[in-house]
Amino acid sequence: MALRVTFVAAARSSPLLAERFEDDRPLDRAGWDEVMRAAGDLLPLAAAELRYCSPTPRSRATGDALGYAPLAQLALRECDMGRWRGLTLGEAMAREPEAVDAWLADPRSAPHGGESLLGLITRVGGWLDTRPVGADGRIVAVAEPSVIRAALVYALKAPPATYWNLDVRPLSTTTVTGRAGRWNLRFDQAAV
Repeated sequence: MALRVTFVAAARSSPLLAERFEDDRPLDRAGWDEVMRAAGDLLPLAAAELRYCSPTPRSRATGDALGYAPLAQLALRECDMGRWRGLTLGEAMAREPEAVDAWLADPRSAPHGGESLLGLITRVGGWLDTRPVGADGRIVAVAEPSVIRAALVYALKAPPATYWNLDVRPLSTTTVTGRAGRWNLRFDQAAV
């Protein structure tokens, strides 16, 4: 049986330009309001037999607010950003411009002392490939946008640089179907 894994991007906890690497902040009021506005469309995903989330406070809070009661998965954590943890991209660029350039150009590099982009993609892909097949094959996972981007690159067997061209918006959904090593991106018809 094929799996259907629907990723729900966690609600935002800060303005986009203030997003920080490995941001552990909880949902702010705007994030809670976004979840409540989107709840009607996202609540049906709670029927999935298996429900997971990234271990971040905002992923857990998003999943709980939607009634998913998700199980946190360490493999769905954000990329380990080493000494850049807590910085914005602009702050990291101001401190170490050559290192940031190297990190953006080479998916194997980890000049920050943490995990490489390729390491993130491989880790998230390994999680995806090891999901158990339940009775109905449906899984929902609330995750940070960076984790969903990594899952998509893995599922599509795209070059790692594709990661930088994917835009995952807060509370958006992305579905992949298939099984280990053989995934497809699924686009559902919008309700009319």
